[in-house]
Amino acid sequence: MPLTTDRLVLRPFAAQDAAELHRLLNDWEVCSTLVDVPYPYPQAKADAWLHFSAEALAEGREYHLAITGRENDAEILVGAVGLRLDPKTRSARLGYWVGRRFWGHGVATEAAGRLCRWALANLDIDRVTATVATGNAGSIAVLRKIGMKHTGEETQHFVARNRDLKVLVFEATREGISIDPDAAAIPAGPKPLILVAACALIDRDGRILLARRPEGKKMAGLWEFPGGKFNPGETPEAALIRELREELGIDVASNCLAPFTFASHEYDSFHLLMPLFLCRRWKGKPESREGQQLAWVRPENLAEYPMPAADRPLVPLLRDFL
Repeated sequence: MPLTTDRLVLRPFAAQDAAELHRLLNDWEVCSTLVDVPYPYPQAKADAWLHFSAEALAEGREYHLAITGRENDAEILVGAVGLRLDPKTRSARLGYWVGRRFWGHGVATEAAGRLCRWALANLDIDRVTATVATGNAGSIAVLRKIGMKHTGEETQHFVARNRDLKVLVFEATREGISIDPDAAAIPAGPKPLILVAACALIDRDGRILLARRPEGKKMAGLWEFPGGKFNPGETPEAALIRELREELGIDVASNCLAPFTFASHEYDSFHLLMPLFLCRRWKGKPESREGQQLAWVRPENLAEYPMPAADRPLVPLLRDFL
């Protein structure tokens, strides 16, 4: 952190934000859309919340960030966006607000989408949830635009209104949050076959290298075996040698790649066929070259790492073999 978009910076709140935070949030039109915020909103509560948000962020329990922009070459506070983590369910609850004079400019969509994509790629969560009052059409549109789907209804007490209201519950997984809601529907008919080669690199201690897909890639945040798609005319071995050099900076000879098994999995828009090779010898030290996190994992611990659906069936095979 901070996180950036084309127009915005999402950063931790600072003590000097207190006065502007109070000014923007002490507005009935803003407070009335939020569950836990009273109206009037006292300055003392803004000061206390800044202290709380700093502590929660430092402990990794909650991630509350200031949404800032630029006006006349100066930083201005626009609103806030945050996530409250629930380790038991591996989920996070999304919340946000934007100062009234900034409404209608896509700020909430830009900020909420950015934070959700970052969180699903970097935190130990599998989904993001959110609730919104049934009459809040603008916020409902924001959640749909960032890829969240309506999954249910419940009742919540809105402090500023001092009454219970029915709210819609929204949810998104890492697959959904990265999908463009305005993209064309998947055409009917046979799905294209995608060929991908993967490798289980095994070190001298019998550990296997996993790579975590970085933010910006589909299924970001999931762990997988290094590898990638075939280029036209490439054999599986040639594709894997190229991918390992590009992704990890290591050189592998084709005779060091031992075919082990394969995965065949049908996703929503394509069918994946992925041969998996074993490799115990290579030149160089595996290093992240594409922003991915790396982990050497013992076979018995592989199941603890969330993986794409195509990779998961390979885990028991590797565990039993090694």
